[in-house]
Amino acid sequence: MTRRRKSLFILGAAAIGLWAAAAWAASANAVFDLASILSGTFQGTTPGNELRLDLRPVPTDAQHPYDLFLEVTGKYQGENIRRQGLVRLELQGRDVYVGYIPHFDATVTSMSPNATQFTDSEANAACGLHVAPRGDGFAGETSGASCGFAMRGAAGKWSIELEPGGVRLRNVTSGETLRFRRLGKAA
Repeated sequence: MTRRRKSLFILGAAAIGLWAAAAWAASANAVFDLASILSGTFQGTTPGNELRLDLRPVPTDAQHPYDLFLEVTGKYQGENIRRQGLVRLELQGRDVYVGYIPHFDATVTSMSPNATQFTDSEANAACGLHVAPRGDGFAGETSGASCGFAMRGAAGKWSIELEPGGVRLRNVTSGETLRFRRLGKAA
């Protein structure tokens, strides 16, 4: 091997090694990756879905640096909707547990001093699901019964797909699908 070919080979191997290290680092923290996908504003794109999802980082405690405050506003099939609550992301093996604790008081926002404090009925309504890495995002399914009270109107089993730039929710039984496209990242 000539000196020039050897140098090109070493340079190519180094580039591949750096690319592999960067790819590994990007996926080494699944909770961070999921929080990055979810943080921001999403707009409904399916017919009848005029909902807006706003997910903003909210400080809770040192053990949960990726908690997000969720606000859902707008109309769905002509009905005014306003929901808000805390989304907690926790690593569980290779998967991420996505917990949701609703705020039933519509005046609570991410800027409210009580944004991370919940009544007993709100805490008891909490629900969650596991999402696993899939493609360049995550996917999972609700259990079917646990989120009905927390997410009023979302009865039944739902699948969720989260990817950079979009969210898809689908009722497993009826096939009803809600798609959202990212409008912007959270500040």
